[in-house]
Amino acid sequence: MIRYPFITAAEDFADAAGAVIRPLFRSALLVEAKGDASPVTQADKDAETAIRALIADRFPDHGVIGEEHGADRPDAEWVWVLDPIDGTRAFVTGRPLFGSLIGLLHRGVPVLGVIDQPVTGERWVGVQGRPTRFRGPAGTAGCRPCATLSDAELSCTSPDIFAETDRPGFEQLRAAARRVTWGGDCYAYGLMALGLVDVVAETTMKIWDWAALVPVVEGAGGRVTGWNGETLTAEADGRILAVGDPALLGEAVRLLTDR
Repeated sequence: MIRYPFITAAEDFADAAGAVIRPLFRSALLVEAKGDASPVTQADKDAETAIRALIADRFPDHGVIGEEHGADRPDAEWVWVLDPIDGTRAFVTGRPLFGSLIGLLHRGVPVLGVIDQPVTGERWVGVQGRPTRFRGPAGTAGCRPCATLSDAELSCTSPDIFAETDRPGFEQLRAAARRVTWGGDCYAYGLMALGLVDVVAETTMKIWDWAALVPVVEGAGGRVTGWNGETLTAEADGRILAVGDPALLGEAVRLLTDR
């Protein structure tokens, strides 16, 4: 069972990131282009720096993997996985559909995850073996029953993320679902944990994009796997499938992988 100080620390890390991010939201930002052409701002970098400083002070023997500043002892028993602003495109265009992701791996397994929306004040905290906890102005943690794809709300960040080899599978899933909503990044998984989204299927996801999501969604009753239904590991290929009702998993996997 994960220790209570880790949970408190993860929320403190989210507070520290939020203190950096909030003053920069909808302000004039210097936006750079990263190698993958996604926007990155000073807020990303400074928020991760703030979290790393706290980790170094409280848990000097822990490893860190961060989107902005790389990996430090990624083979440690305990490793924090950080994406200070997941949904940077939303952030730089003034839309609150982004969040800070703070995950904790124990021997490679995600055991703690926080999705924090520092502007709206919403926060999801997922801990392995415990129900997900939500703080916010509206909503209750818990995925909803939805046993058939024809009733399912599907979400995906962008239609542009799919390689040609992956597009046919996604289009089959999309055709089977009730409807698809685009955009949201990590926020869509938070909505799943509130019973408002039923399926998310995406590609090009790095470990910092999904590590925090697994405990949040699964603590709310859902499942997060690869497109083949496999357990996610550090070697995952970036294709992520999340379902609010585990009854959807088998059919979603079949559609995504049927060529």
